Amino acid sequence: MAGKVFRSHFLLGRGQARRILDGAFALARQQGLEPLTVVVLDGGGHVVAAEREDGCAPLRFPVAQGKAFAALGNGVASGVVGERNIERPAFLASVAVASGGHFVPVAGGVPILDEEGRLIGAVGASGASSGEDEAASIAGIEAAGLGWGREPEWD
Repeated sequence: MAGKVFRSHFLLGRGQARRILDGAFALARQQGLEPLTVVVLDGGGHVVAAEREDGCAPLRFPVAQGKAFAALGNGVASGVVGERNIERPAFLASVAVASGGHFVPVAGGVPILDEEGRLIGAVGASGASSGEDEAASIAGIEAAGLGWGREPEWD
């Protein structure tokens, strides 16, 4: 079939990404949070959708993207990555360099899981406190009917 253009297969579509953004912003407005920027990445780390609310500072986009990339690249929430490696600053710095600066190990980035618990993307939010950013990311994922996983309870 000379000339046929083949479409890519995707696991996280634009419609799902839009629902994640809408869910994150709905929680932020309901709770009166500072303006957010939210970035949704697919499983390859590419931006599927991103949006900022009026009033966000310019650095919110790369921070939100870096939080999402940290979650995607490690398969666990970005805040967990930071907490687990707090005593390993050289490791965190090395990963930040290796990722071209697209690695922010601070709460606000959350992995996106499909119905079988497979990692299909990540969302990151920036603008409010780190915990509020993470809550907005989780609300967005849940609004899209997707999973995000939870940390197991440690003995």
